[in-house]
Amino acid sequence: MNRSKCPVGLMPSVVAPAKEPNAMCPKAVELVLVKEQNGVQFTNSTLVNSPQTPVEAQERETWSKKIDFLLSVIGFAVDLANVWRFPYLCYKNGGGAFLVPYLLFMVIAGMPLFYMELALGQFNREGAAGVWKICPVLKGVGFTVILISLYVGFFYNVIIAWALHYFFSSFTMELPWTHCNNTWNSPNCTDAPSGNASDGSGLNDSFRTTPAAEYFERGVLHLHESRGIDDLGPPRWQLTSCLVLVIVLLYFSLWKGVKTSGKVVWITATMPYVVLFALLLRGITLPGAMDGIRAYLSVDFHRLCEASVWIDAATQICFSLGVGFGVLIAFSSYNKFTNNCYRDAIITTSVNSLTSFSSGFVVFSFLGYMAQKHNVPIGDVAKDGPGLIFIIYPEALATLPLSSAWAVVFFIMLLTLGIDSAGGIYVFTLLDHFAAGTSILFGVLIEAIGVAWFYGVRQFSDDIKQMTGQRPSLYWRLCWKFVSPCFLLFVVVVSIVTFRPPHYGDYIFPEWANALGWAIAASSMSMVPIYATYKFCSLPGSLREKVAYAITPEKERELVDSGEVRQFTLRHWLMV
Repeated sequence: MNRSKCPVGLMPSVVAPAKEPNAMCPKAVELVLVKEQNGVQFTNSTLVNSPQTPVEAQERETWSKKIDFLLSVIGFAVDLANVWRFPYLCYKNGGGAFLVPYLLFMVIAGMPLFYMELALGQFNREGAAGVWKICPVLKGVGFTVILISLYVGFFYNVIIAWALHYFFSSFTMELPWTHCNNTWNSPNCTDAPSGNASDGSGLNDSFRTTPAAEYFERGVLHLHESRGIDDLGPPRWQLTSCLVLVIVLLYFSLWKGVKTSGKVVWITATMPYVVLFALLLRGITLPGAMDGIRAYLSVDFHRLCEASVWIDAATQICFSLGVGFGVLIAFSSYNKFTNNCYRDAIITTSVNSLTSFSSGFVVFSFLGYMAQKHNVPIGDVAKDGPGLIFIIYPEALATLPLSSAWAVVFFIMLLTLGIDSAGGIYVFTLLDHFAAGTSILFGVLIEAIGVAWFYGVRQFSDDIKQMTGQRPSLYWRLCWKFVSPCFLLFVVVVSIVTFRPPHYGDYIFPEWANALGWAIAASSMSMVPIYATYKFCSLPGSLREKVAYAITPEKERELVDSGEVRQFTLRHWLMV
């Protein structure tokens, strides 16, 4: 009889549950009828020990309140990419038509993968590496995502440091990126509208640069003093100080675990929405704002015939939700065992998508205003990445009344967005391109295969039922087993086939830099085969026994000893 899962099923004789303190899984008392004499039944009782659930195995800190967890997950999933990436992709790929592939991939892949990670962490009560006791040979996936998170931290914290630098620079009567009379400005700088030829500079529009662009590239980054990635120059004390301050802020936000981070997110997860709403109210009153919003929402269904539109939607889903970084698994591991992780997944993914879509109204109201101000098409000012939030937005804010106050508010939003989700521009661009591109997609693909195929959708569904009282519907099980892995495999292949070397503006990275980038990507992905090889070599027994121990959950080791390995049966691989 298999008694490996709780709750214990009825036995041939009478079974009664006996609850014990701090036990999530009841123990069973087996009452065996010995004899019956004169209508009196004499029984013998045996206490049947069921295996410990992850909760019993070790005590783990939990969130003080459910809302702390939800805000933490929302704060992590809703990051700078929602503000600078999604609106640009939507505009570039047919406006409202882009929502068709985006929402499709969200439903068939984004939500199922998000739900899977929340359930995986909550049931096993472990982090990204520890959860792989469900399939020990794939523990390298945990090390892959941890290494990727480390790489991302290297450059993501730099963005927060830039935002902090801008925040401090905003406390002036006149913002430093308003005019061209600063020491860092070049002769090409002009604060006249691009279409205005009466400024007397005699410069062709193609050579013009704005005060905001020169402040970011020359005043902050000092790009004019560098020839490229092979000439990084010494650290700037201003940016270095901001980076140190960011690290200190992050440390004190996390140093007592979920007890402190759960309180910090009340500010960092809600402040961006307050600021976005305020910017929206201001943005829609600007001249040209409606032109920008119309450009954002214009529908061109013919663009859906282009493969690039579907590829952009697929990659945006993977990166915007934050699956594969190990953070969702870690956050959910601090939930109460009976928490409804299904509801959490639906709420947080919906909030993420709505935030991405609504931020487009803010972004394009300002882009429409800038396009009218410079008398150029919106396509000339629409861009994504750091250029949007450190050049276009500061330039737009500088033209508003009380510009310093608006700048302070805007960069507070960037700080809270960045802190929730957690060099020079050349190093930043290189890491941004390679550290979490193909490698994170590869990690999520192996994770999905490990959970749905090796551990088994049926077993995973039983785990969820044990927590929430309900098995996932057939839809979710089919997505985990077939749709999500196929989707991820498609995205991984496409990301390799359509690879384009990174660049910043007109600067093209040298071959050695691209080789270094691929080495960084390969270093994280290699954790999977390296650990699998180590695991096989360290296990005792024959090849069959090694394979059995490698792919069998640790809680089922006794079944391997008795020769009962469900992964060696065809039924295991066919069950949904």
